[in-house]
Amino acid sequence: MSTPRRRYPIGRQVFGDIRREDMLYIDKTEYIYRMAHDDSKYHFLSRPRRFGKTLLVSTMEEYFKGNKDLFEGLYIGEHETEWQQHAVLRLDMSGLKSFDLRELERALKVQLIKYEALYGCAVDESYNASVRFELLIQRACEQTGKGVVILIDEYDAPILNVLHKPELLEQVRTLMRDFYIRLKMYEQCIHFVFLTGITKFSQLSIFSELNNIKNISMSPKYAGICGITKEELTSQMKQDIEALAASHGLTAEEALSELIERYDGYHFTWPSSDVFNPYCLLNALADMSFSSYWFETATPTFVIEKLKQYNTIPSDLQEIKCRERGFNVPIEEARNYVPMLFQAGYLTIKSCDTAKSLYTLGYPNKEVREGMLTSLLQDYMPSSLDNESDVVVSDMSAALDANDINAALEAIRGFIAKIPYTDNTNFEGTYQQLLFCMFTIAGGECFLEHHAHTGRIDLVVKTRTHIYILELKRNRSAKKALQQIEDKDYAEIFASDKRNIIKVGVNISTRKRNISDWTVKG
Repeated sequence: MSTPRRRYPIGRQVFGDIRREDMLYIDKTEYIYRMAHDDSKYHFLSRPRRFGKTLLVSTMEEYFKGNKDLFEGLYIGEHETEWQQHAVLRLDMSGLKSFDLRELERALKVQLIKYEALYGCAVDESYNASVRFELLIQRACEQTGKGVVILIDEYDAPILNVLHKPELLEQVRTLMRDFYIRLKMYEQCIHFVFLTGITKFSQLSIFSELNNIKNISMSPKYAGICGITKEELTSQMKQDIEALAASHGLTAEEALSELIERYDGYHFTWPSSDVFNPYCLLNALADMSFSSYWFETATPTFVIEKLKQYNTIPSDLQEIKCRERGFNVPIEEARNYVPMLFQAGYLTIKSCDTAKSLYTLGYPNKEVREGMLTSLLQDYMPSSLDNESDVVVSDMSAALDANDINAALEAIRGFIAKIPYTDNTNFEGTYQQLLFCMFTIAGGECFLEHHAHTGRIDLVVKTRTHIYILELKRNRSAKKALQQIEDKDYAEIFASDKRNIIKVGVNISTRKRNISDWTVKG
């Protein structure tokens, strides 16, 4: 008899429903217990979208309401000895994205109405949302005789919505600052506060007076509070991996390797366990498919526009070295795109030289890398060729799988030939970026200007079985390009790698406005 398939909580963020309906729940309650019993009242967590922040908030809500039965068999259920019922004010700011200040004010009031009715808080309708919030905190505390628990999900949504509109940004910040300051003014009425968001908060712009928040975003103790760690996957979801493997004719180890390559790789501090994007992982297991999920749920238009403002080219994002102040700062204080990409989940910590306090940031996994480069690729071609680019990437992917670099280059040459004259370019660097994007999207691990002891290699493309060293020349010859690879012995740095090394000289003709010829040596 086959084992019944597990029910996955895809799109489900209500902890009580997930538990009552016996859906998969990865136990995160130890983290909640730890927060609830430390010395700080105020906590803040930054994590990318669709990483389980709302489910975490929902779990906290049930815990502080004292709903003990829901936690049977979980860490809190086995360790909590005092189940106290608190008034819980849970506010979800994710939908507050109006460009109209009056509408934003009205939406804040709507967040409070049900709690005003619950705790008998009669207010004058002329009062603004901030005043009503403070009166509600006082009333809930008076009625219950205990400190109030306040849970605010996606606190930064109203601000992020207008970050690209300077004329509105300061007004929205002022409104939200006035609202959040009530958390400080009535500290004596508060038992616990937890805020989530995508971006790191700024003491100056939002919480100018609320200077006692404990930011746990980069705390090693809370590295796995959202998402699914590799340890959780392999211990609690072993049967799920086996079912996925069987559906694709793979071993469990091969299926796990594919999941890791596509959806793993997040590190929000260092050292840290590997963390999978939970949305992608659960969808893949439910669909029995290795598809793209996270990047496609929302086109990162704002992110791409910001990258254009900073004149970012695709290869800029392949490996970034910086200190913590280079990425763990409020977005509005950022001097470049790195903090935005890190906090939004497009970049993550890949390693850290602790002696120098120097971090290396990069794409967390294949899905994010390919999704970002697909978006950036649009700068190198007209929109009319969107479908053509999908076809050529598919052809290049098949060529790389067959270890046929000639077919891959032929496919991309055919594609460049379709780019209109006015959109074409003579610059070698543009072709370099185009090749970088397309080889990466096709499944290669690519490096531009790769350092060797004798110089820099124009492009390195790594697959599971081969390493391709590409040197690009303009208006010269493919043979001269190949000769440079030989003369500078670029292959030497890969001598310890067991993969086959293939050298490729490529010439770009400004007259033909395309790759004119190439030569390959194994």
